[in-house]
Amino acid sequence: MGARPLCLGEERPAVCNRPVCDEGVEMQENEIGEAAEVSAAIEVGPEELEALVGPGDAHLRAIRQTLGVELVARGGVVTVTGAQAQVTVAARVVEALLASIRKGRRPSSADVKYALRMVRQDPATDTNLLVTEPVIVTHRGKPVYPRTQGQARYVQAMRENDLVLCYGPAGTGKTYLAMAQATADLRDGRISRIVLTRPILEAGEKLGFLPGDVAEKVDPYLRPLYDALHDILGAERFGRYMANGTIEVVPLAYMRGRTINDAFMVLDEAQNTTPAQMKMFLTRMGFGSRMVATGDVTQTDLPRGQVSGMRHALKVLAGIEGIAFVQLTGDDIVRNDLVQRIVDAYERAGRDKRDSAEDGEAHGGRQQ
Repeated sequence: MGARPLCLGEERPAVCNRPVCDEGVEMQENEIGEAAEVSAAIEVGPEELEALVGPGDAHLRAIRQTLGVELVARGGVVTVTGAQAQVTVAARVVEALLASIRKGRRPSSADVKYALRMVRQDPATDTNLLVTEPVIVTHRGKPVYPRTQGQARYVQAMRENDLVLCYGPAGTGKTYLAMAQATADLRDGRISRIVLTRPILEAGEKLGFLPGDVAEKVDPYLRPLYDALHDILGAERFGRYMANGTIEVVPLAYMRGRTINDAFMVLDEAQNTTPAQMKMFLTRMGFGSRMVATGDVTQTDLPRGQVSGMRHALKVLAGIEGIAFVQLTGDDIVRNDLVQRIVDAYERAGRDKRDSAEDGEAHGGRQQ
């Protein structure tokens, strides 16, 4: 149920645009030139209240501090009071959180921060994208949800398309959500195995001296895939699936010449492929198979001057039916808040460097 007014004695809009009233009598405008306070109320079921307010009222406190509104939860109603624009945003945030709770999802502090950022940026944004079923429940009983609008679109794309190319910065959940969707498809019988791969390319370090056979040498490169699957399946089940071939983790170079049927195939770190390698991977798809390629096109470890296979594919494959392209941004980062600030700082530095280079070229052109 949506927000309702506190004005008594007559029916008013969901967020009252008049001063707070008592027994239907309007109060005078605040004599300071600010807009008068308004109030809105959102009805909350008793079983929903605890999840909404958060531990120690942390969720309501975050909304209060961010928007400068007053929130009071009493008698099955959350009352929001403040300037009209802020009340409108706060009411939408509370209603978005309630919609998630009614789907069985308890919002975290990160969910509250994201909902606040999303609605503040665009009060008309579609918050229904956050009301989703879990992709899967991990072996610890923890549901895995898309936590941003971008992630929700990514999950939807994986469910509806045979091939998805997802690109964005670190911390946006590209690999983890692909692992979760692959595991869900395996559980539901939509595919019979999972094949995970990534190019073997050092990120500025040479690791050729590592001891052991080929499998042991490539293990450090594939560790992020192992970590995600361990978290979702648990070490015991993951080990069993690896042993019986239900899950195969293989370097990209070993994919050549194969046609893989009835599988969910994930290419991680796709920005480090060459166009030839990317084409080779994409053409491994057999009957009943689905593919996801993930990467960050701004962080390639390829030699200088080498075209990224993912960048190339984004251009070559545009417009082909059955292929979805999903771009995640800094707004979709779900790691520690510090990660988002780091990504933003590097993006600013990159823009400043490009601007300086353009200024230099312009200045040089004027001198000639």
